[in-house]
Amino acid sequence: MNQVLKYFNGEKAESYIFMIIGVVALAMALYFIFELKTSFWKGVAIPFIVVALLEFVVGYTIVNRSQKDIESVESYIQHAPQNIKTLEIPRMEKVVSNFVIYRYVEIALIILGIVLMYISMNDTFWRGIGLGLFMQASIVLSLDFFAERRGHIYLEYLNQWSNVN
Repeated sequence: MNQVLKYFNGEKAESYIFMIIGVVALAMALYFIFELKTSFWKGVAIPFIVVALLEFVVGYTIVNRSQKDIESVESYIQHAPQNIKTLEIPRMEKVVSNFVIYRYVEIALIILGIVLMYISMNDTFWRGIGLGLFMQASIVLSLDFFAERRGHIYLEYLNQWSNVN
């Protein structure tokens, strides 16, 4: 499999995982709210709902645009190689640099979650929010680790390809 397909198929596969996690987290949040009904579990449900919606929307958006991206990059390679340097490499540099921002935000949310869990030692609403933030931000950070790694590999391939052509 060529590197373009490998990158975008990996991106699409991880996006399906994001969507599945979003759906599962949303279902869990609804269970917490309507079945467990305590303030702690309602607190856990809030970040689960917010992040689940983000996971689903981001995942769906990437899955939806992946085929178009594959076709664009393959077209650049075959018909307009200069577009790799002028369009695709700058796009990927932006994507990779955004992962640094995402990482810091996710780490900040994990820390905030830990702080909220430990400053409210009872099973309170705020402790629930802390646990929910910690769990969801940790999952997203883990998935973004693999996405960033894949992005670096693809960007390296693009740079090597553009230097040869």
